[in-house]
Amino acid sequence: MPNLPHSVLFCCDHNATRSPMAEGMMKKFYGRNVYVQSVGVMADLEIDGFTIAVCEEIGVDLHRHRARSFTELQEWGDDLSAFDLVVALTPASQAQALDLTRYYHLDVEYWPIMDPTGTGEGREARLAAYRQTRDQIRAHILERFGPPTE
Repeated sequence: MPNLPHSVLFCCDHNATRSPMAEGMMKKFYGRNVYVQSVGVMADLEIDGFTIAVCEEIGVDLHRHRARSFTELQEWGDDLSAFDLVVALTPASQAQALDLTRYYHLDVEYWPIMDPTGTGEGREARLAAYRQTRDQIRAHILERFGPPTE
């Protein structure tokens, strides 16, 4: 599997919407072939209920996800330098990833992904926005890493 790195870290602002979606899809699509984690610049929010709902639609279970920050990642034993690739999904997380990895030979990619939080009036409109974000992430993952292996 030439497109697959050994380990990927996804990051966004709060680790409550975009990066958990990416982590969950990556694990579903490539299973144990890739070690995957996600973090936020801050971990001040719980995972978003709409995030859980739209991922469940495609068979990705995020119920047990707990938001954590770059700092908590390292406190919990994952060294940033151990990842082959960091994928930033927001400008703030890209800036933090570049700052934290400046001493490592580590690839940092930026995928501009729409923030669905606070968009749409009513449940159906909000779900549509979250589905759009989910599908945007899925398209990036499949384009970058190839067809699912699981």
